[in-house]
Amino acid sequence: MLLINNVKVPLELADYRKIISQQLNISKNKIFDVKLVKQAVDARRKNKVHFVCSFNFTVENEDLMIKKYPKLNLSKVVAYDYPVLKSTDEHIVVVGSGPAGLFCAYNLARAHQKVTLIERGNAVEQRKEDIDNFFKTGKLSPDSNVQFGEGGAGTFSDGKLTTGVKDKRKKFILETFVKHGAESDILYVNKPHVGTDYLIKVVKSMRETIIANGGEVLFETKLVDVNLADDQLVNIVVEKNNIKTTMELDKLVLAIGHSARDTYEMLYQKGIKMEQKSFAVGLRIEHLQSFINEHQYGKYANHPSLKAADYKLAVKTSNGRGVYTFCMCPGGKVINSSSEAGGIVVNGMSNQARDEANANSAVLVTVGPEDFASSHPLAGITYQRELEQKAFELGGKDYSVPVMRVEDYLNDTLDLKMEEVSCSVQPNVRYAKLSQIFSNEVNLALKEGLQLMNHKFTGFTEKAMLSGVESRSSAPVRLYRDENFQSNIKGIMPIGEGAGYAGGIMSSAIDGLKCSEFILKGE
Repeated sequence: MLLINNVKVPLELADYRKIISQQLNISKNKIFDVKLVKQAVDARRKNKVHFVCSFNFTVENEDLMIKKYPKLNLSKVVAYDYPVLKSTDEHIVVVGSGPAGLFCAYNLARAHQKVTLIERGNAVEQRKEDIDNFFKTGKLSPDSNVQFGEGGAGTFSDGKLTTGVKDKRKKFILETFVKHGAESDILYVNKPHVGTDYLIKVVKSMRETIIANGGEVLFETKLVDVNLADDQLVNIVVEKNNIKTTMELDKLVLAIGHSARDTYEMLYQKGIKMEQKSFAVGLRIEHLQSFINEHQYGKYANHPSLKAADYKLAVKTSNGRGVYTFCMCPGGKVINSSSEAGGIVVNGMSNQARDEANANSAVLVTVGPEDFASSHPLAGITYQRELEQKAFELGGKDYSVPVMRVEDYLNDTLDLKMEEVSCSVQPNVRYAKLSQIFSNEVNLALKEGLQLMNHKFTGFTEKAMLSGVESRSSAPVRLYRDENFQSNIKGIMPIGEGAGYAGGIMSSAIDGLKCSEFILKGE
């Protein structure tokens, strides 16, 4: 089978065989088994937006064709070569069912390793009901919300599967998502995403596969203690329905996510080595999706072959701070992602179709140890919590999200005009001065950053709404581990975003797979 890259394809539904035949100047009747393997939108020229594609296909005399056409290559199958690893006699407990924990437990179960996956939150079906109830009533469930529950924080987001990490495991992860209910286009589109509505089905199906392969999944089960002796794990204590139980095990995989603050504190008290880590804070910005489409696609903005447009912006401010957009959600909503009483956190979410009226993205500025109140390893959590509590107060202390127009934020005014871009924020909003959340230095960076972005993306600061606070972009802590995934306590293995070694669904899933491979090697 051959591979041809960088083929320009018109937006109209195309005859791929014909396009390849034109590229190679051969009859399309000699081209067989065409498969689209990569597709990206090229919108650099607004008057000629098109797809750039890669295809696999077969022809007769492939060796001769490669010699004749330098643009052709033999198609290489990138295989994930670890499914044959054999199980050990150990009992592995994985804490947290986000992408790192889920894929770690999934791979262990595929090898019929004895594995128990524990999750402090609810199964995803009940979790969705808890979140819907919070949006309707403002009643927060502290262990079943946008941050906690089956699938992790990424389930109620956009479900982005992009990463800068080059790893053969990516194909296996994408194929696993498709096998369990995701749309098959994630296998070839340049910026794949699953969407919350599909992720709910996917994580449930993966849980069922874990159980079918002999694994155990426990919900509403919280890790509350680790018992140690001579710098080695002995057992753990879990709590369900206020009843504590000691659980015996051989290895503990910590995939706790970036918001498990009480777990971080318990691990710190037990002597698990950790350190401060830089992360980013800021606000969510909302525009009409039609405006984003027009800016990115020009006259092709409403073309039926094009999905909702996205963007990615990054600037450097005069005070040296980097300001950038993050987790852009085309055709999505801004949601209250709080997980702690008395605090407001916002994030973006979209379904697979990305067909809501608004687009949203985080606008973030990097913060680090110099911004924190002390050198304590958990000082970043204190910094986050203070921002979230200020946002809660600005929202009226009833979980209404504080919002304001970008122009008001830039000019330090408070105009109640919200009609240009209706807020998608759930559950409720309150107009407030968002500058009161941050220090002067962070405000200056965000304001300058927004203005610099407006130079790159004309109209970016016009007819746009801000909401806050976005404070959970990544973990504020990094847990120590060595090249064997081992913390300073033997038997404890920190992984994923919560441990400070990944950022997003794909890189977290890769980290979880790597950990499972090490366990299955029996080292």
